[in-house]
Amino acid sequence: MWTVTTAHATPPDTPPDTPPGTPPAAAPAAPPATGPITHCAPGGTLRGPHGQYADIALCATHTGATMTVTAAATCRRATTGGRPACRTSGTWTAHRHGDPATGPTATGTLAGRADYPGPGTYDIGATVHVRSDPPGTDLHGEVRATLTLTEPRPAPSHRVDVTPHHSTLKPGASTTLTYTVARVADHGDGSARLGLIGEESTGITLTSADTRCVNPLPGRYPSTTRGMYALDCALTDLQPGRPTTVTVRATLKAACSTIVSKLGYWTPKGQESTGGMLTGPTVTCAPG
Repeated sequence: MWTVTTAHATPPDTPPDTPPGTPPAAAPAAPPATGPITHCAPGGTLRGPHGQYADIALCATHTGATMTVTAAATCRRATTGGRPACRTSGTWTAHRHGDPATGPTATGTLAGRADYPGPGTYDIGATVHVRSDPPGTDLHGEVRATLTLTEPRPAPSHRVDVTPHHSTLKPGASTTLTYTVARVADHGDGSARLGLIGEESTGITLTSADTRCVNPLPGRYPSTTRGMYALDCALTDLQPGRPTTVTVRATLKAACSTIVSKLGYWTPKGQESTGGMLTGPTVTCAPG
């Protein structure tokens, strides 16, 4: 396994004329690493029927409260000896060693963002699709690697709650939901975006009288058709001790749909910025 960071070290200065027998001074503590930290390990080799194969490395990049898992592939063709460029896609699951839960600790899409589950040793499995450019390599398969993540899970900067608690949607009915968004850390500012997303194929409709909220506009100009299955709320006055609420009406047709919630935020850092995406509560659905 190998780890990639953006840190460097400088040897400590040696005091001149140190008397014999003087115990060496303790080395200064290493400065904390800054920026994303990436851990990688070999995941395995996928092979095709005509001599194609791809060596896969699984990597986990941790940035604050989020983590990204990627599959880096080196493609080769045994018949020609060529090494074409290749790209990967797929999904992954992670199981933490010693976790009594039977389900995965974390899951996601390769190169997509997921919540960082905290330090520990993880068995990561990925279902990978590898394609080369130019075409010629098209491989599918499973790869696995063990990664040890050491960075602590940061304290949350925001919190999202929904009432009624343990709300359950029902097909053919409307339900009123109230989301409470709180900023619980002093760093950052009052801006965040609350996203609520239903399952588009079910015909669910999300509406709100709150002027901070709009249904997304996905099409090209001059389209005015909005995606009624989702809602995007721009919040600008969040302060510790001053939460805000958003009231939403969810209307289902004959099919069930869940509603997931996400909160995106950014923190100015000079002329740079940091930020993250918080996963909020999921509202479930029970068929009538």
